[in-house]
Amino acid sequence: MNLYILRHASAGTRRANPILDLKRPLDKEGKKHSLQLAYVLNALNIQFDLIISSPLKRCLQTASLVGTETGYEAQILHSTALAPEATYKEFHQLLNQYSDRENLLVVGHNPNLTTFLGSLLVPTTSPAPAKVRLRKGSLARLVLTRGPATLQGLLDPRTVRALYATSTKSSRRKISRK
Repeated sequence: MNLYILRHASAGTRRANPILDLKRPLDKEGKKHSLQLAYVLNALNIQFDLIISSPLKRCLQTASLVGTETGYEAQILHSTALAPEATYKEFHQLLNQYSDRENLLVVGHNPNLTTFLGSLLVPTTSPAPAKVRLRKGSLARLVLTRGPATLQGLLDPRTVRALYATSTKSSRRKISRK
């Protein structure tokens, strides 16, 4: 299985009231980045069999924007195994439940996702998980087979912006109109 782990895009500043923070939407920059990421994924011919998101609004919006722009037509599933208070055990159960899928996209939060990602990369006998930095809007691709997962790629928001900018420029040279 190819597992794509996406941290939700920018959603502005955290709200002091936890109930209001649950409903915090993506900001303008977060929406723009989600669309750029989808454009890059389309250029790489990446299609998802299933998209699962944290139930929080910012994750659902990120999953929806990326899914819609990449041609995903099925319903986006919500799972508390990707919520901010989720445990690795819940996340692992989620992966086992959908292990028959070829390309699975999960959208969640930090610090959970970095912990889950590190735990997948390093065997459970190791004293500490691997440390991987996931900025807002980062996408990691893992191949899950027997044993520890293999990290196949990591798209940082800066890389996505650069790929998007270079791929959307006109390939025709400018000429003088004198």
